[in-house]
Amino acid sequence: MMKKWWQKLAQSLMVLAMLGLPLQAAQASDFFDETFGNLQDELATAKENGKQGVFLFFEMEECPFCDRMKKTILVQPEVIKYFKEHFLTYQIDIEGASTLIDFDGTEGTSQSISEKKYRVRATPVMMFFDLEGNPTARYTGPTKTADEFMLLGKFVVEGIYKEMSFTKYKRSVTTDTAAQ
Repeated sequence: MMKKWWQKLAQSLMVLAMLGLPLQAAQASDFFDETFGNLQDELATAKENGKQGVFLFFEMEECPFCDRMKKTILVQPEVIKYFKEHFLTYQIDIEGASTLIDFDGTEGTSQSISEKKYRVRATPVMMFFDLEGNPTARYTGPTKTADEFMLLGKFVVEGIYKEMSFTKYKRSVTTDTAAQ
């Protein structure tokens, strides 16, 4: 009996592997790139790798909204793929004491730079930066769905942030979709 169960499990895993499906679920750590705390270096890496910019996810340990996003949205394969294609992605602990060198060379703790420079008081805050280290878009609070988060990414990738706010863009997209 036990032998048949193992055989069925092995067959199922083989089918998943042949279909190219992951054998384990994605984690939020799959979404984020590793950083040594020097955003100037990360910006140079983004340029070298043909990215459109850098995405920062400002968070804190006990934030239920950050946690929900990391467990339900940032683990979606299409989200990971899209953001990895266009951005280097880093998480910043707004209560952290680790040294952080900002895009312009400002040095401080992740807490001091988050608070004083980017005025992050609540989390999550998501910010996009162009290849010069200039902020292009900012979103405060969690996105409700993976689709909304993807829309935020497309808002930046397609340069729509230059023309309108994300709220207006989101309304125009949902209006267009409803009309079809």
